[in-house]
Amino acid sequence: MTNTNDDEKVLTQHNIPLTASEMGFLWTQYINDSLAVCVMKYFKSICEDKEILPLIENSLSIAEKDIKIITEIFTKENHPIPVGFTDKDVNVNAPRLFSDVFILMYIQKLEVIAMASIGVAIGVSARSDVSNFFRNLLISVSDLHDKSRKVLISKGVYVRPPQIASPKKVDFVDKQGFLFDFLGSHKRPLTSIEITHLFINIQTNAMGKAMMLAFAQVCKDKDVKQFLVEGRGISNKHLKKFSSTLTDEDLPAAMSWDSHVMDSTVAPFSDKLMMFHTTTLIAVGIGNYGTAAGTCHRMDLSATYTRLSAEIALYAEDGANLMIKHAWLEEPPKAVDHKALVKKKK
Repeated sequence: MTNTNDDEKVLTQHNIPLTASEMGFLWTQYINDSLAVCVMKYFKSICEDKEILPLIENSLSIAEKDIKIITEIFTKENHPIPVGFTDKDVNVNAPRLFSDVFILMYIQKLEVIAMASIGVAIGVSARSDVSNFFRNLLISVSDLHDKSRKVLISKGVYVRPPQIASPKKVDFVDKQGFLFDFLGSHKRPLTSIEITHLFINIQTNAMGKAMMLAFAQVCKDKDVKQFLVEGRGISNKHLKKFSSTLTDEDLPAAMSWDSHVMDSTVAPFSDKLMMFHTTTLIAVGIGNYGTAAGTCHRMDLSATYTRLSAEIALYAEDGANLMIKHAWLEEPPKAVDHKALVKKKK
């Protein structure tokens, strides 16, 4: 077992710099936490449910603590502190745009996304201070996820994945039809793994669709509004595709989140924040589709995920171009461009 004190002693003596991975994950975490602070401050101002309010405060506390720790690490490294999002990007006095149940579901789903990202960060962090930061963050995030899950269940709004009967015996695949049997009217039943990824992607698209509906109602810029309306249409199409795949197997598909969006047209967030949040969820969706395509065994499903990934990748590019147009896209840390320096010297 590694001794943390020894790690810190080596760090101090040799002044080990941050790796690109450590720098990148800390930078990303800072940006995401600054967004979370804005979102949770607004949620705190509109939430009326006494069971949900402590979860919002917990999430806000985690984000604010993260920002402080990352700022300390970056300051010691003479690394510039990201701009991220500030109080200028949130209007806590805006009318209610989301229901309390939406806020609860949002917190639970965002913690699921965060846990996956933090797990990768831990795996590539060598320095003890960075590794300890992400390990402690994983504990905090998983604890908040567990609390939100319990509140969801207590309120009867927790969405469970579909259930299937337990197999009676262990089987081994003996026909290639297990992979390629997707021609004609009869396809082999979905495996539990394939069902899981369909459920995850339905949930992510349902949340993204509702958020884009809300953001389109309140955003100021016409280009942003058009982008969000287009994205809602894409999410709706993907939702129908994944849901029909489940219902064709007599399995239930999750409900829409749209009913939890209120009729306010006053923006609680800046267009910059809403665009960033949307493009972040798009990136999560692309990652989810890639994982699903790589783990499912029915080739028609893999082909569907690949095709839909290409569609949202093009949509993501449109989002990035729109953010660049408005000077909203903050650049992550990058490697030195030695070729440009050589040309400049000449």
